[in-house]
Amino acid sequence: MPPYTAASLKAELNSRGWRLTPQRETILHVFQNLPRGNHLSAEELFHLLDKRGEPISLSTIYRSVKLMARMGILRELELAEGHKHYELNQPFPNHHHHLVCIQCNQTIEFKNDSILKQAMKQVDKEGFQLIDCQLTIHSICPEALRMGWPSALPSNWRCTRAIVAEDPQEVDN
Repeated sequence: MPPYTAASLKAELNSRGWRLTPQRETILHVFQNLPRGNHLSAEELFHLLDKRGEPISLSTIYRSVKLMARMGILRELELAEGHKHYELNQPFPNHHHHLVCIQCNQTIEFKNDSILKQAMKQVDKEGFQLIDCQLTIHSICPEALRMGWPSALPSNWRCTRAIVAEDPQEVDN
């Protein structure tokens, strides 16, 4: 799958009877410029755009990311937070999978070509077209295990890796 540009998104939307709205183009631009390894929920995208002074309603964001995920432009991810996250659907060889700690929500991306090759083999066998292939492994991180997960872990415990990801200065406090 080729990386999407505004022109290719417009062409694909038009072929399906939809149009490229300024909001959809803005959302595509955010995901195109998202640092590798970052994933956004619809709510996080809403707040990011609002901070930038580009107010797009939350309902428009939900509809747009769902549409872009159905089209194969975005990947819809089920991580550990209980709501969906999105990232740009990267073509092979940038395709990756996710290892997620269900305690602290730390997410590690990893590559495994054999998973994608098996998916492509199955898709070809059935005559389908591959849109996305993702494996999400739900796990417990080493720090939570060291702290006694699940029974000895305090209810308010937060993994230092998760704290660093949110605010690197908070670890020193």
